[in-house]
Amino acid sequence: MKQIPMLDLQLEYQYMKTDIDTAIKRCLDHQKWILGPEVKELEDTIAKFLGVKHCIGASSGTEALVLSLRALAIKLKGQEYFDETDEIITTPFTFTATGDAILRAGATPVFVDIDPATYNINPIKTREYLTQNLKLKTQNSSNIVGIIPVHLYGQSCNMDEIMKIAREYNLFVLEDVAQAFGGTWNGPTVPAVGLSKGSRQKLGSFGTTGAFSFFPSKNLGGFGDGGMVSTNDDELAELMGMLLKHGGKDKYNVDHIGYNARLDTLQAAILLAKFKYIDEFNERRRKIAEIYNRELSNVSGIVLPVNCSTTQPDDKGTSRNHDGHVYHQYTIRILNKRRDALQKHLKEKGIDTMVYYPVPLHKMRVFDGRYKMNGDLTESEKAVREVLSLPMEPLMSEEAISCIIHTIKKFYHE
Repeated sequence: MKQIPMLDLQLEYQYMKTDIDTAIKRCLDHQKWILGPEVKELEDTIAKFLGVKHCIGASSGTEALVLSLRALAIKLKGQEYFDETDEIITTPFTFTATGDAILRAGATPVFVDIDPATYNINPIKTREYLTQNLKLKTQNSSNIVGIIPVHLYGQSCNMDEIMKIAREYNLFVLEDVAQAFGGTWNGPTVPAVGLSKGSRQKLGSFGTTGAFSFFPSKNLGGFGDGGMVSTNDDELAELMGMLLKHGGKDKYNVDHIGYNARLDTLQAAILLAKFKYIDEFNERRRKIAEIYNRELSNVSGIVLPVNCSTTQPDDKGTSRNHDGHVYHQYTIRILNKRRDALQKHLKEKGIDTMVYYPVPLHKMRVFDGRYKMNGDLTESEKAVREVLSLPMEPLMSEEAISCIIHTIKKFYHE
C-alpha cells in the first residue's frame, strides 16, 4: 500500500533541485553565513511582492510575531514591553505561537470567537467586545491596543472590516500570515504601495505589520526555521532590525532588550530559489482544492471550505466567494461526531490527515489565568472537534487525489 502524505517535501525538492542546489553552492562559495547578501535580497524581493516598504527577516514565524509586538510597545508606549492591562484581541483557533507572542510581549490576549464558515476571527464579535469595553471604561482599567487576525489555512480574514474597526478604535493590526503566503484580499479600502483602489492586495500588506513563517511545511518553506515581518512603518522597521540583533545598531552598546533572531543566510538563499515557484504552487493548490470541492460536494456529512470575499458579513459574521485562498491546508468539517472514525479509516488506507488544531488556546495550560474572552467561544470549541485537513501537496498525482476522494466516499457509503 503506497502512503499518501500530507506534503511531500522530497518530491518538491526534486522539482526545484537545480535552483536550490545552485543557491546553496553560492553560499558555500561566499561563506557569509550571518546576514549574508541573500537575506537582504529576500527581504527586498518579498517587500516588492507584497507591495510594502519594508520586510525584515527573522529566525522564525514566532519571533516575527514577538519582534512586531515588542517594536509596537516601544513605539506606542515608550517602554520595552506592554503591560498586563494592555489587551490584544485574537482568535483562540490557531497555533499556540499567536497567543504566546502576546504573553511574551507583556500583554494580555483576548480571545474572540471565529466565523464558522472561514475559521477566522469574527469581525462582529470583535466589534462587540470593543463596544462593551468602551461602555465599561470608567470601571475598567484595561487598555485595548491591537488586533492579531490569523489568516488560517491560507484563507484571508475579512480585512475590510478588521481595518475599519482598527481605525475607529485606534488599534494596531498585526496580521499573522504564517499559513497564507501569497494569499490576497480583494478590493482594499486603503491600497498597498503601488496598488490602485480595488486591486487585489497581498495579505501582510494591510496591517501595521505582518508576520510570516517559513517553516518547511508552509507554502513558501525553507529547510529549517525562518520568518519575516512586513511593514510600511519606517520606525517599526528600524526597531525590529535592532531587536533581532540583540537590541541595537551597535552590538557592543545596545538600546533595547533584544534577541538573537536573525534569518539565516542559508535559509534566505533556499527561500529565494523556492520563491520563483510560489505563484505556480499556490495555483496548483487551488486546482487540487477545486477537484476536492467538486467530488466531495454531494457527500452528506461533510462541510467543504469556502473562499471569503469583500462582501459585508451577514449577522453571523460569515463571508463567501473569493479566490484569494492559497490552501496551506484543505480543511473539511466532519459532522455527526464521525471525524475520528473517518481519520482512522483514511489512515488504514495509507492516507495521512491532520487535525489543526485539537486544543483551542483558551483551553491550554499556558494561558490559564492569563487571558480574557468575549462571551463564549462555541464555534471555536466546535471546530476543534470537527475539522480534518486532507493531503495538499502541489505536485500530488491525479491518482493520489482520486484515491483520497474514493476512500472518503467509500467510508460514507459502507
